Amino acid sequence: MFQRLREDINSVFERDPAARNFLEVLTNYPGLHALLLHRCSHWLWQKNLKWLSRSMSTFGRWLTGIEIHPGATIGRRFFIDHGMGVVIGETAIVGNDVTLYQGVTLGGTSWHKGKRHPTLGDGVIVGAGAKILGPFTVGAGAKIGSNAVVTKEVPAGATVVGIPGKVVKRAEPDVEEALDVDPARREAICQKFGFDAYGVSEDMPDPVARSMQAMLDHMHAVDERIERMCSTLRKLDASYRDGQLPALRDEDFADILDEADGACSGLGKRTSPTASTEQDASSGNG
Repeated sequence: MFQRLREDINSVFERDPAARNFLEVLTNYPGLHALLLHRCSHWLWQKNLKWLSRSMSTFGRWLTGIEIHPGATIGRRFFIDHGMGVVIGETAIVGNDVTLYQGVTLGGTSWHKGKRHPTLGDGVIVGAGAKILGPFTVGAGAKIGSNAVVTKEVPAGATVVGIPGKVVKRAEPDVEEALDVDPARREAICQKFGFDAYGVSEDMPDPVARSMQAMLDHMHAVDERIERMCSTLRKLDASYRDGQLPALRDEDFADILDEADGACSGLGKRTSPTASTEQDASSGNG
């Protein structure tokens, strides 16, 4: 028992640089308090003392703001940082060396009895506010981004971000990926179509922005191929005239932009020419 307690305290020092000494961790970390109370309530639950175990769980929620059902299975060196608002369901299974931050929910999507909560593999890290819902497995070493909503199985070592959660994989997240295209040409394509992949970092990329960037890179490759085809045609036929592609002008999209602005500002504020004519006729001008 004391060995498990020392393991739990040492895991706090390994994962929280703010932890200073043994006494501070033992007395001021609600995640540790919730874990110790859960170990007692889980033991009572296994002894079929259901009411007493639920009462201890409720006391732990009142004391720490962390709700762990006594039926949940928690592995070794489990760490909840800050912890307020964490909810772990009855049939959840948490592996060893797992880290949760505040506001995390390991919940279910069904009212039927049986396995309805997720299983977290060893070494999983779940960011603040993330929701993992359903009876599936999050593979060992996976990372769930803050505020992500995960409803499908996550492979080992993957990173999941967004709503709904999308898997983003990269072997070295701190190393920038080499571009297969000229960066200057890529930026020109982005400026041409008004695309800006804002808020995209190397360690937590936006899957939608990356998909858009991939389409722009594909368009860049198509442009280069068309240029090579035109160059070959000029060599084969001297009379071939190289036509320029029409430029994209703001005036070409003015009507669409005006309609979008009108929809945002409310319906009925813009008057069509037909409606204006009918109004003049009704006023006696026709």
